[in-house]
Amino acid sequence: MTDTSAAEEEKDPDIELFVKAGSDGESIGNCPFSQRLFMILWLKGVVFNVTTVDLKRKPADLHNLAPGTHPPFLTFEGEVKTDINKIEEYLEDMLAPPRYPKLAAKNRESNTSGNDIFAKFSAYIKNIRPENNAVLEKSLNKALAKLDEFLLSPLPEELQDGRDVAEGGSLRKYLDGDTLTLADCNLLPKLHVVKVVAKRYRNYEIPTELQGVWRYIQNAYRRDEFTNTCAADAEIELAYQDVAKRLSK
Repeated sequence: MTDTSAAEEEKDPDIELFVKAGSDGESIGNCPFSQRLFMILWLKGVVFNVTTVDLKRKPADLHNLAPGTHPPFLTFEGEVKTDINKIEEYLEDMLAPPRYPKLAAKNRESNTSGNDIFAKFSAYIKNIRPENNAVLEKSLNKALAKLDEFLLSPLPEELQDGRDVAEGGSLRKYLDGDTLTLADCNLLPKLHVVKVVAKRYRNYEIPTELQGVWRYIQNAYRRDEFTNTCAADAEIELAYQDVAKRLSK
């Protein structure tokens, strides 16, 4: 192998991620789907470029690049990819071991745990009828409690390895263990939106007794891959200003 071909083999693919811009047109805006892809690329350890797209004045060249498409989308070696789930699969396939880490969860349940939380939150935050508020809040709490139960339940490999499992259950940091996976990249951005928006517009706090959920969130906040790909709380609140309905008196 020549030095040139070796260098080409070592070179990262040319990747550019386009994400929703914030209210200033430049910073990262509120978009859990943009953050999902941002986190995946960061965790892969690949060199990539990020462009924030101001939806109020989308540049003409982006119209030509991905007509009728809102961010997130990406280009991989010049090829445009717009379907988020397919992008995730494509990146996992193209950025594979031994050079790049595998991010797929080992346990199937890790991929589906918490997947109803965002829908319950949306119903809760959009509600304008006070008489429905308690029922919708209870429904959100129930979905969060299901996630909490999963996070506190030891995974099969924890039991097989004979690891010390605390009296309170599993002590793992994330959905599928102590490393972030594709499942976390999907759930964590949504969970953060729930936490920020529900507090701002409903004065709602995730119940403190849900220790597994709180541990999960706090562990995420310790990771650059999460905090540096996340919109500022003010941006998230602003995005929900018109969506979050005031309860009629």
